[in-house]
Amino acid sequence: MDLIRIIFAIILPPLGVFLQVGLGLHFWLNILLTICGYIPGIIHAVWIIARR
Repeated sequence: MDLIRIIFAIILPPLGVFLQVGLGLHFWLNILLTICGYIPGIIHAVWIIARR
């Protein structure tokens, strides 16, 4: 299941975070990071998925 989340995190980072933690602080932070730059959003999403 983590592989699917990581694939979603690369394609659409907020979706990968949402599948891992739901509509919490990390989801909204990831949306902000993705708006500021696609790469920071990916890094944050993969970090959240790998950490849990």
